[in-house]
Amino acid sequence: MNFSNGPHHNIWSVCGKSEIPSPKDSASLRHQEEGYTLVALLALMTIVAIFAAAAAPRVRHQSQREREVEAIFRGEQVALAIRRYYSYRQGLYGAGDASLPTSMDQLLEGVPSRTKKIQILRPSAARDPLSESGEWRLIRPRSSELADFQRAVILFAGNVRPATHDRQLQQVEQLMAPTVVPTLGLTTAATTSAGDDTSTGPFIGAASRSRTDSIIEYYGIGRHGEWVFTPLFR
Repeated sequence: MNFSNGPHHNIWSVCGKSEIPSPKDSASLRHQEEGYTLVALLALMTIVAIFAAAAAPRVRHQSQREREVEAIFRGEQVALAIRRYYSYRQGLYGAGDASLPTSMDQLLEGVPSRTKKIQILRPSAARDPLSESGEWRLIRPRSSELADFQRAVILFAGNVRPATHDRQLQQVEQLMAPTVVPTLGLTTAATTSAGDDTSTGPFIGAASRSRTDSIIEYYGIGRHGEWVFTPLFR
């Protein structure tokens, strides 16, 4: 059949040309496809950002909780090290403040046992995981911080002061932590220390330098800086 002549010549010519898109049409189509891809990518990024923003508080919450658990674990080790240090020194220097450690380094050095020293505190436990400095705040005997912690422990235990089970510390418990009244924030004896952790001298406990509210409660206390890790009252 000859398509170049006859009454349908123009029809065949037009149809033949429309089957092959021009370069201009191809470029326009590519731009449209790229535009659709960009819109889809932006939509996906928006969805991811929304989910990330929603998950961020839970991640921070879990992270803080884990650091609090670690702080309690390390703080309990510090309290145990103080008890062991006091037990050793009490046999040499007698009962009282003179047998307490005066620095965290003394706990890290350990205590002599015949020809060697026994480790009583791991280096990692000597670091506070809740504060930026990583240094524990040292709690002095008869300090206001110790009195406040004792009051919280009594309230937590149902208005009963928990007994100190270490026999050597039992002898000086009243000297180091005078009894307090667990109401209205009053103590039965005036504190002799303002709790300045920059001062030197013996300490009976450690606390975090963080002032942040906690997720976990320690003896019913909901603030990091008020958690006192001490061998007393246990």
